[in-house]
Amino acid sequence: MPDISPKSTRRRRDPAAIWPLIHTERAALASDLATLTEEQWATPSLCEGLTVREVLAHLTAGASLNPVRWLAGVIRCRFDFDKQVAMRLAEHLGTTGAETLERFEAVVTSTTSPPLPAVAMLGETIVHGEDIRRPLGLSRDYPIPTLTRLAEYYRESDLVVQAKGRIDGLRLTATDGPFEAGTGPALVSGRTLSLIMAMTGRIAYCDELEGDGVPILRDRSETAGERA
Repeated sequence: MPDISPKSTRRRRDPAAIWPLIHTERAALASDLATLTEEQWATPSLCEGLTVREVLAHLTAGASLNPVRWLAGVIRCRFDFDKQVAMRLAEHLGTTGAETLERFEAVVTSTTSPPLPAVAMLGETIVHGEDIRRPLGLSRDYPIPTLTRLAEYYRESDLVVQAKGRIDGLRLTATDGPFEAGTGPALVSGRTLSLIMAMTGRIAYCDELEGDGVPILRDRSETAGERA
Protein backbone atom coordinates (compact mmCIF):
# COMPACT_ATOMS: atom_id res chain seq x y z
CA MET A 1 0.00 0.00 0.00
CA PRO A 2 1.24 3.55 -0.69
CA ASP A 3 2.51 5.60 2.25
CA ILE A 4 -0.24 8.10 3.16
CA SER A 5 1.12 9.16 6.55
CA PRO A 6 1.02 12.91 7.35
CA LYS A 7 4.83 13.07 7.07
CA SER A 8 4.77 11.44 3.66
CA THR A 9 1.97 13.73 2.49
CA ARG A 10 3.92 16.83 3.55
CA ARG A 11 6.98 15.55 1.68
CA ARG A 12 4.99 14.94 -1.51
CA ARG A 13 3.56 18.48 -1.35
CA ASP A 14 6.82 20.28 -0.51
CA PRO A 15 6.83 23.31 -2.87
CA ALA A 16 10.63 23.22 -3.16
CA ALA A 17 10.38 19.73 -4.63
CA ILE A 18 7.34 20.43 -6.82
CA TRP A 19 8.29 23.64 -8.62
CA PRO A 20 11.10 21.98 -10.63
CA LEU A 21 8.53 19.41 -11.80
CA ILE A 22 6.22 22.22 -12.92
CA HIS A 23 9.04 23.92 -14.79
CA THR A 24 9.97 20.67 -16.52
CA GLU A 25 6.39 20.09 -17.67
CA ARG A 26 5.98 23.67 -18.89
CA ALA A 27 9.20 23.44 -20.88
CA ALA A 28 8.14 20.13 -22.41
CA LEU A 29 4.77 21.57 -23.42
CA ALA A 30 6.37 24.65 -24.98
CA SER A 31 8.69 22.40 -26.97
CA ASP A 32 5.80 20.26 -28.20
CA LEU A 33 3.94 23.33 -29.46
CA ALA A 34 6.87 25.07 -31.14
CA THR A 35 5.93 24.15 -34.71
CA LEU A 36 2.14 24.50 -34.64
CA THR A 37 0.41 26.24 -37.52
CA GLU A 38 -2.27 28.86 -36.94
CA GLU A 39 -4.84 26.27 -37.98
CA GLN A 40 -3.58 23.89 -35.30
CA TRP A 41 -3.65 26.66 -32.69
CA ALA A 42 -7.38 26.98 -33.38
CA THR A 43 -8.02 23.29 -32.61
CA PRO A 44 -10.73 22.76 -29.97
CA SER A 45 -9.16 21.58 -26.72
CA LEU A 46 -10.60 19.14 -24.20
CA CYS A 47 -11.76 22.19 -22.23
CA GLU A 48 -15.25 22.86 -23.56
CA GLY A 49 -15.43 26.07 -25.56
CA LEU A 50 -11.68 26.76 -25.58
CA THR A 51 -9.08 26.29 -28.30
CA VAL A 52 -5.63 24.89 -27.54
CA ARG A 53 -4.25 28.44 -27.85
CA GLU A 54 -6.74 29.72 -25.28
CA VAL A 55 -5.87 26.94 -22.83
CA LEU A 56 -2.18 27.81 -23.18
CA ALA A 57 -3.01 31.46 -22.44
CA HIS A 58 -4.88 30.24 -19.35
CA LEU A 59 -1.71 28.48 -18.19
CA THR A 60 0.29 31.66 -18.77
CA ALA A 61 -2.24 33.60 -16.72
CA GLY A 62 -1.93 31.14 -13.83
CA ALA A 63 1.86 31.49 -13.85
CA SER A 64 1.57 35.30 -13.82
CA LEU A 65 -1.05 35.82 -11.15
CA ASN A 66 0.03 36.32 -7.53
CA PRO A 67 -2.45 36.21 -4.63
CA VAL A 68 -2.84 40.01 -4.50
CA ARG A 69 -3.68 40.31 -8.22
CA TRP A 70 -5.91 37.24 -7.97
CA LEU A 71 -7.92 38.82 -5.14
CA ALA A 72 -8.11 42.13 -6.97
CA GLY A 73 -9.50 40.31 -9.99
CA VAL A 74 -12.04 38.44 -7.89
CA ILE A 75 -13.31 41.73 -6.46
CA ARG A 76 -13.30 43.39 -9.87
CA CYS A 77 -15.34 40.50 -11.28
CA ARG A 78 -17.67 40.58 -8.25
CA PHE A 79 -16.67 37.07 -7.17
CA ASP A 80 -17.56 35.59 -10.55
CA PHE A 81 -14.58 33.21 -10.79
CA ASP A 82 -15.36 32.12 -14.35
CA LYS A 83 -15.39 35.75 -15.41
CA GLN A 84 -11.98 36.30 -13.85
CA VAL A 85 -10.58 33.23 -15.63
CA ALA A 86 -11.85 34.58 -18.96
CA MET A 87 -10.47 38.06 -18.23
CA ARG A 88 -7.00 36.79 -17.33
CA LEU A 89 -6.95 34.42 -20.33
CA ALA A 90 -7.67 37.35 -22.67
CA GLU A 91 -4.79 39.31 -21.13
CA HIS A 92 -2.28 36.64 -22.15
CA LEU A 93 -3.73 35.39 -25.43
CA GLY A 94 -1.78 37.48 -27.88
CA THR A 95 -2.77 38.05 -31.50
CA THR A 96 -1.22 34.89 -32.98
CA GLY A 97 -0.34 31.40 -31.82
CA ALA A 98 3.34 32.27 -31.94
CA GLU A 99 2.78 35.26 -29.65
CA THR A 100 0.72 33.16 -27.25
CA LEU A 101 3.52 30.60 -27.11
CA GLU A 102 6.14 33.32 -26.60
CA ARG A 103 4.21 34.63 -23.61
CA PHE A 104 4.00 31.12 -22.16
CA GLU A 105 7.72 30.54 -22.66
CA ALA A 106 8.39 33.69 -20.64
CA VAL A 107 6.78 32.12 -17.55
CA VAL A 108 8.15 28.58 -17.83
CA THR A 109 10.36 29.04 -14.75
CA SER A 110 7.94 31.28 -12.84
CA THR A 111 7.02 30.39 -9.27
CA THR A 112 4.22 32.95 -9.19
CA SER A 113 0.77 31.51 -8.60
CA PRO A 114 -2.70 32.29 -7.26
CA PRO A 115 -3.38 31.17 -3.66
CA LEU A 116 -3.00 27.47 -4.50
CA PRO A 117 -0.57 24.80 -3.30
CA ALA A 118 2.28 24.08 -5.71
CA VAL A 119 0.96 20.58 -6.34
CA ALA A 120 -2.30 22.11 -7.64
CA MET A 121 -0.24 24.15 -10.10
CA LEU A 122 1.46 20.92 -11.17
CA GLY A 123 -2.01 19.54 -11.81
CA GLU A 124 -2.96 22.59 -13.86
CA THR A 125 0.16 22.15 -15.98
CA ILE A 126 -0.23 18.42 -16.63
CA VAL A 127 -4.01 18.26 -17.00
CA HIS A 128 -4.24 21.32 -19.23
CA GLY A 129 -1.17 20.10 -21.09
CA GLU A 130 -3.16 16.99 -21.97
CA ASP A 131 -6.19 19.14 -22.81
CA ILE A 132 -3.94 20.66 -25.46
CA ARG A 133 -1.89 17.66 -26.59
CA ARG A 134 -4.59 15.05 -27.09
CA PRO A 135 -6.67 16.95 -29.69
CA LEU A 136 -3.44 17.69 -31.58
CA GLY A 137 -2.39 14.04 -31.61
CA LEU A 138 0.64 14.77 -29.40
CA SER A 139 1.79 12.64 -26.48
CA ARG A 140 4.28 12.90 -23.64
CA ASP A 141 6.02 10.16 -21.71
CA TYR A 142 5.57 11.67 -18.25
CA PRO A 143 7.81 10.48 -15.40
CA ILE A 144 5.77 8.04 -13.32
CA PRO A 145 6.94 9.55 -9.99
CA THR A 146 5.58 12.93 -11.11
CA LEU A 147 2.24 11.45 -12.14
CA THR A 148 2.02 9.41 -8.94
CA ARG A 149 2.59 12.50 -6.82
CA LEU A 150 -0.18 14.28 -8.68
CA ALA A 151 -2.61 11.36 -8.51
CA GLU A 152 -2.06 11.13 -4.76
CA TYR A 153 -2.97 14.82 -4.47
CA TYR A 154 -6.15 14.49 -6.51
CA ARG A 155 -7.39 11.49 -4.56
CA GLU A 156 -7.47 13.73 -1.47
CA SER A 157 -8.67 17.04 -2.94
CA ASP A 158 -11.58 18.79 -4.63
CA LEU A 159 -9.69 22.11 -4.80
CA VAL A 160 -9.94 23.83 -8.21
CA VAL A 161 -11.44 20.72 -9.79
CA GLN A 162 -13.53 17.97 -8.24
CA ALA A 163 -11.51 14.77 -8.04
CA LYS A 164 -11.87 13.29 -4.57
CA GLY A 165 -15.66 13.43 -4.74
CA ARG A 166 -15.68 11.99 -8.25
CA ILE A 167 -13.90 8.79 -7.16
CA ASP A 168 -15.77 8.28 -3.89
CA GLY A 169 -16.54 4.59 -3.41
CA LEU A 170 -14.28 3.49 -6.27
CA ARG A 171 -11.01 1.57 -6.08
CA LEU A 172 -8.36 2.94 -8.40
CA THR A 173 -5.23 1.03 -9.37
CA ALA A 174 -2.49 2.15 -11.73
CA THR A 175 -1.10 -0.46 -14.11
CA ASP A 176 2.15 1.42 -14.75
CA GLY A 177 3.04 2.63 -11.26
CA PRO A 178 2.35 2.36 -7.54
CA PHE A 179 -0.71 4.60 -7.33
CA GLU A 180 -3.76 3.19 -5.54
CA ALA A 181 -6.81 4.86 -4.06
CA GLY A 182 -9.98 3.73 -2.34
CA THR A 183 -11.21 0.38 -1.09
CA GLY A 184 -14.58 0.12 -2.78
CA PRO A 185 -15.71 -2.96 -4.72
CA ALA A 186 -15.89 -1.10 -8.06
CA LEU A 187 -12.46 -1.25 -9.68
CA VAL A 188 -10.99 1.30 -12.10
CA SER A 189 -7.57 0.42 -13.48
CA GLY A 190 -5.27 1.83 -16.15
CA ARG A 191 -2.30 4.09 -16.74
CA THR A 192 -1.67 6.69 -14.05
CA LEU A 193 -2.15 9.50 -16.58
CA SER A 194 -5.50 8.10 -17.69
CA LEU A 195 -6.63 7.83 -14.07
CA ILE A 196 -5.64 11.45 -13.39
CA MET A 197 -7.44 12.75 -16.44
CA ALA A 198 -10.57 10.73 -15.67
CA MET A 199 -10.46 11.85 -12.02
CA THR A 200 -10.48 15.46 -13.23
CA GLY A 201 -13.47 14.95 -15.52
CA ARG A 202 -11.90 14.22 -18.90
CA ILE A 203 -14.37 11.66 -20.18
CA ALA A 204 -12.29 10.64 -23.21
CA TYR A 205 -9.73 9.00 -20.93
CA CYS A 206 -12.35 6.66 -19.50
CA ASP A 207 -12.02 4.72 -22.75
CA GLU A 208 -8.49 3.78 -21.66
CA LEU A 209 -9.60 2.38 -18.30
CA GLU A 210 -10.95 -1.01 -17.27
CA GLY A 211 -13.09 -2.31 -14.43
CA ASP A 212 -16.62 -2.27 -13.06
CA GLY A 213 -16.16 1.28 -11.77
CA VAL A 214 -15.48 2.87 -15.16
CA PRO A 215 -19.18 3.44 -16.05
CA ILE A 216 -19.69 5.08 -12.65
CA LEU A 217 -16.70 7.37 -13.15
CA ARG A 218 -17.82 8.23 -16.67
CA ASP A 219 -21.35 9.05 -15.50
CA ARG A 220 -20.06 11.32 -12.74
CA SER A 221 -17.89 13.21 -15.23
CA GLU A 222 -20.75 13.66 -17.67
CA THR A 223 -23.04 14.88 -14.88
CA ALA A 224 -20.51 17.33 -13.48
CA GLY A 225 -19.61 18.81 -16.85
CA GLU A 226 -16.14 19.80 -15.60
CA ARG A 227 -14.29 22.41 -17.64
CA ALA A 228 -11.64 23.75 -15.29
